Amino acid sequence: MTLRPISSRLSGWHKLSRRERLNILKHWLDDRPLDLSILDSGGLSTQQAESLIENVCGLYSLPFSVAPNFVINDEDLLVPMVIEEPSVVAAASNAARLARHGGGFHVESSNPIMIEQIQITLDDPEKAARIILEHKAELLDIARQSDPTLIDLGGGPLDLECRQIGRGGERYLILHLLVDVRDAMGANTINTMGEAIAPKIEALTGGKVGLCIISNLADRRLVTVKTRIPFKSLKMKDFSAEQVRDGIVAASRFAELDPYRAATHNKGVMNGIDAVLLATGNDWRAVEAGAHAFAAKDGGYHPLSVWWSGDNGDLRGRLTIPMAVGIVGGATRVQAVARLALELIGADSATKLAAVAAAAGLANNLAALRSLATEGIQKGHMRLHQRSRHLTDKS
Repeated sequence: MTLRPISSRLSGWHKLSRRERLNILKHWLDDRPLDLSILDSGGLSTQQAESLIENVCGLYSLPFSVAPNFVINDEDLLVPMVIEEPSVVAAASNAARLARHGGGFHVESSNPIMIEQIQITLDDPEKAARIILEHKAELLDIARQSDPTLIDLGGGPLDLECRQIGRGGERYLILHLLVDVRDAMGANTINTMGEAIAPKIEALTGGKVGLCIISNLADRRLVTVKTRIPFKSLKMKDFSAEQVRDGIVAASRFAELDPYRAATHNKGVMNGIDAVLLATGNDWRAVEAGAHAFAAKDGGYHPLSVWWSGDNGDLRGRLTIPMAVGIVGGATRVQAVARLALELIGADSATKLAAVAAAAGLANNLAALRSLATEGIQKGHMRLHQRSRHLTDKS
């Protein structure tokens, strides 16, 4: 999925007609024979919907938008976003434009390792843990046999880890099966593997296996995105660059100190991430759950992103978040617009999709903090609400 090397810096994108935007997307996609008319219907029929979920009665539409101006790991990208909330797409675009001045967004990702949890009830967890780890190779081999295709793709089970949990007389041994799921989100794959090794675990330990289920706290599958906004780029009409920078840093510090503020701070991050995940047919609820669990992992609740002033006065930002996403399976097999969205960003791996989603999250976070630190969040937000209301009244 190599895209034509044109710039994502599209000044006046929001002023173009929908048809003009579609013509640019066609050019961006290198004039490949992709049917952009699917954006009229939403890319899903009722028959296809019935193959996805149960009790289908119809379809429900949301706007499909594209945010320009992004540079991610030195590549110009247009970012697809599906969301109903006004200002989110505009905010991401504006923040991406600011980030371009400092080189855009730079993303690092760990390997796509997911955790399958296997709950074991028994009298002596310590002894059972020793037995399991002594038979690690055998158990991993059983897990591998349950999905040979994943092995052929370079993924598969990597390791076993044992944890003990419980209070008082309630004690459980929790076995973590670590699996490299490659370009899948991985839930079905690792749940199958967990169920495959469960009988052998019971035979080895004499215990009773309870739940075999993926953990959405995917803290072995992290994405870290960083950006730098040059000092001079921060100046606004009624605010100096120093006022804007210091206001953003102060707002970030507020979130570090107060979980009530951190919750809303993180919601701003997820505005961007969820919109990209919806556009690409991914399980945004799983990523949301993992993100908030990760934010609370150390006992308190903390912001997923932080902003500070660099040594030369520039504004610096960093976001670290678990990102369990996939480009194969699930809705991506059925939803035509989701496949188009993946084509648009050239998502030839789950790692690249994760990078794009994380960059959109940090962009929306930056935009929200900048608004809060200057004119206030409501001015632009309500202006777009008024526009939405006007269009609704005319229809």
